[in-house]
Amino acid sequence: MVPRSGDGVGVAVEQMKPKKGTPTSRREATASRQDAAASRQETVPPGVQTTTSRRSFLWKLSLALGGVALIEYILVALDFVQPRRSRFRGTNGAIVVAGPLDRFERNSVTAFPSGKFYLARLKDGGFLALSRTCTHLGCTVPWNAKEGRFVCPCHASAFDIAGQVLSPPAPRPLDFYAVRIENGIVKVDVSKPLKRRSFEPTQAVYS
Repeated sequence: MVPRSGDGVGVAVEQMKPKKGTPTSRREATASRQDAAASRQETVPPGVQTTTSRRSFLWKLSLALGGVALIEYILVALDFVQPRRSRFRGTNGAIVVAGPLDRFERNSVTAFPSGKFYLARLKDGGFLALSRTCTHLGCTVPWNAKEGRFVCPCHASAFDIAGQVLSPPAPRPLDFYAVRIENGIVKVDVSKPLKRRSFEPTQAVYS
């Protein structure tokens, strides 16, 4: 029923509401779901980030340690298979080239101040590289060519050409160094002195 004009009452207009399932309502619902999903992706709990970072760090650390172990294994293998000749260099590679065999007469002693040793050639032609340090209290022992022996100036200890004790108080022979003869050249490894209780013929090196 339409009211009469002049009654002061506005015309009643029925408001049209969109029905459920219309294109407009479906678009709004899809947009709402997308916004909710984006919100969930942007909001990551701190605990999840910490766990991911820790796992990544541990993975990188395990790779690094594995690489170091592999390198050490390769180096050990190379050191094992390399020729014995090249391993003569000793701990620090401190090799002194003494010179050719013909330079050293039998039953003679040659001083090498830079290497802090004496190179003794015995009567039978063998070589011994002897330390200059007395085994008593560590004094430097000079070679006395006239007497044919080493005499310590501190406490009169004496040693023969092979470093054996001739008179105390020295408790043991002079230390010696490894000697090798390569292609007629005498070489001495002074990286580490070798201690001994007595002289043995096997300590001498022959060409």
